[in-house]
Amino acid sequence: MLTRLLNRLIRVGRLTIIGPDGRVKHYGESGKHELSPEVTVRLGGWLTPLRLALRPELILGEAYMDGKLTIERGTLWDLLDLIGRNIQLQGAQLPVSGGWFGQLSGRFRGKNTPGAARRNASFHYDLSNDFYRSFLDPDLQYSCAYFRQADMSLAEAQEAKKKHIAAKLRLEPGMRVLDIGCGWGGLALTLAQRWGVDVVGVTLAERQLTLARERARASGLDNRVRFEMLDYRHVEGRFDRIVSVGMFEHVGPTHYDEFFSSIHRLLADNGVALIHSIGSKDAPGPTNAWITKYIFPGGHIPSLSQVTPAIERSGLWLTDVEILRLHYAETLRFWRERFLASRVEGGPMVERRFRRMWEYYLAASEMGFRYLGLMNFQIQLTRQIEAAPLTRDYMFQAEGPDAESGRRAKTKPSSEYLGATSSS
Repeated sequence: MLTRLLNRLIRVGRLTIIGPDGRVKHYGESGKHELSPEVTVRLGGWLTPLRLALRPELILGEAYMDGKLTIERGTLWDLLDLIGRNIQLQGAQLPVSGGWFGQLSGRFRGKNTPGAARRNASFHYDLSNDFYRSFLDPDLQYSCAYFRQADMSLAEAQEAKKKHIAAKLRLEPGMRVLDIGCGWGGLALTLAQRWGVDVVGVTLAERQLTLARERARASGLDNRVRFEMLDYRHVEGRFDRIVSVGMFEHVGPTHYDEFFSSIHRLLADNGVALIHSIGSKDAPGPTNAWITKYIFPGGHIPSLSQVTPAIERSGLWLTDVEILRLHYAETLRFWRERFLASRVEGGPMVERRFRRMWEYYLAASEMGFRYLGLMNFQIQLTRQIEAAPLTRDYMFQAEGPDAESGRRAKTKPSSEYLGATSSS
């Protein structure tokens, strides 16, 4: 069964499999493509080939984690790159949803109630903060960066992402901002410091909350930025601006109406909201079993065809949509390279199976963005038709070379903000 699957799949590059019995089989042709990688894999355990053939989207990752799949020529990335190139080449001609990877988007079978959402967030985000520091940028931005220039560093691209989001929010000093899924607080603190706004950030991860509060105190912004352990459904009040970066993937289709109704309820009449999320260019399909089991329980990567009907039902205006292609692939490449070079001491991250699991997660996710139709979308939402300008020129002007000096001229000195009392 595995031989039949690989014979159909591998057309570009060459994959060599050494089976549990020592027999060697080759798939594809060496040198057939200018970028054709050559990878040799050894399988251990008599049932591994059968299990791979039956559920490759789950077993490929498990076999690598457990040491039953080892790379003898090339790297794990080379193997996934080879698979991804071939899936992309053959497209719909392959049974991808039941084949090598499945799609990293698709049907969602669970319900992310507030209790389940908190458990799921803790599962992934309450690992050691030092572990995340080992591969993220210094500001701990754990979402797609924005590469305005190809030669940007990871830190520069993450700064560009925050600036890009701020441009779409059209921030003014003194505005009240809600950050849904605030992570370790980097975006909220940046918006408060550079744009003079008051921010409430909410998260469901205890370690993120603790560090975010520490960072606010250390930067002298704890009177302008408040972080809370709170589900978005339980937030009260009205906000001039709402931003959510990398959180929507945890909502789940059965809660999309609830999410956008909450945005409508919390957003001021002339307010602007910006949602930044991973998405799929394809129609909804099956959720990747390995990602769900080991990385993001309760997670779901949406197609826009699932999102826009919920926005329509909420009564919000969808005023702008931008698709970021390959930006997350480059972000993940940086993370993967930094992770492989890291040597974090203490906790679960030193355990070999755990490190193999995270290497696989980062590499497989990068492959998904390069070859399997994953992307990021940013959607701007308003309650009123005139809350956002009629053209997109303001976004480009806010990110231009003169934007920083212009903003400093319009806003008060940061020293005045540090002594102010937050209205949030």
